[in-house]
Amino acid sequence: MKYRFHAYDYLVYLISYVFFALFVADAGNALPFTEPVDLPSWVYLIIAVLLNLWVLPIPGIHPRNVPEQEEVSRVEEIAVEPGKKAVPKPAAPPAPSPREKLERGLSKTHKGFVERISSVFRRSRTIDEALLTELEETLVGTDIGVRTAYAVFEHVQKNVGKTTTAEQAMESIRTEVDSILEKREAPLVIPEDVKPFVIMVTGVNGSGKTTTIAKIAHRLKTEGKSVIIASGDTFRAAAIEQLEHWAQRVGADFIKSHEGADPSAVAFDGLSAAMSRGHDVLIIDTAGRLHTKENLMEELKKTKRVLDKKFTGAPHEILLVLDATIGQNAIEQTRQFDRALDVTGIAMTKLDGSSKGGVIVGIANEFEIPIRYIGVGEDMDDLQPFSAQNFVNALFLDN
Repeated sequence: MKYRFHAYDYLVYLISYVFFALFVADAGNALPFTEPVDLPSWVYLIIAVLLNLWVLPIPGIHPRNVPEQEEVSRVEEIAVEPGKKAVPKPAAPPAPSPREKLERGLSKTHKGFVERISSVFRRSRTIDEALLTELEETLVGTDIGVRTAYAVFEHVQKNVGKTTTAEQAMESIRTEVDSILEKREAPLVIPEDVKPFVIMVTGVNGSGKTTTIAKIAHRLKTEGKSVIIASGDTFRAAAIEQLEHWAQRVGADFIKSHEGADPSAVAFDGLSAAMSRGHDVLIIDTAGRLHTKENLMEELKKTKRVLDKKFTGAPHEILLVLDATIGQNAIEQTRQFDRALDVTGIAMTKLDGSSKGGVIVGIANEFEIPIRYIGVGEDMDDLQPFSAQNFVNALFLDN
């Protein structure tokens, strides 16, 4: 029990035992003094009991509780060794900023791309023909793709006369990478005069489509827009339930059909619901498919046609989700999906789990497709709008 004795409680407790002793003595006719009034022995017993009851903590009558403020302070203290002063619990560390998350997320790509290149310059103090040959081979061996590797290399070659140190050479490479990425920086903007704004999300299985849809919906909801999600992936087992879970989590409306249903019909139903319910944005999931399967790509074209027939101009955004961990294969995926659908935006996911994130430079160089988002973690806020300057600063950190 948690209670406190006061100093006078101990005195009252002692007096109670004196009266108990008087009860025993009086019962045996052995009182050490003569009573002025002849009292029955049970009077001494009642007084002893009452004094005991005063001292003992009795819930609801005499609780003797420790003061609440003192109790809270005891809980918050950390137990330490005897003789040492207790210290308060340390405060929780602050949440990382978006910039810190981006730097952490690109740390593996920094090692796989930037450090490989900088190591070439550390092996030689002079920028000569041998070093340029090694630099060319290193660039081609990275995940930016052969075409982009030679574009960067040619930029370095043009500035050889002005470049005398490794720092200047790395700055020249950084400038070219920044120039390539800056051309593709274009955040997704939802126009006020288009309602509903239709986003069709596509990509292969495992690219992170489902979680990307949830994160985009979450971002749009925080901006005050009403969102509805249509589950057009009717072929993959549990895909509908998985997307429905995410829709409920972010507070988005949801449209679904049974497994094996026609995806274009689900897209049509989703658009009809978005229009009748007055939603600002409709996000349509599509079945993850290999870009090499012509019949499946034709199905995507059909969904696109159905949407345009229902609402002219829809889908307004065809977002291709790419997995950074597959490296240069993402370039070929982009080529095939763009050929079939005229992709209008790219979301590059899983940059935090891959050293092959440099492929985004290759995609930006080879395709005139805006890069909308990059994924640098699993949290809802880890899907960030793409900023070329922020990306390059994090990629070339400490170089």
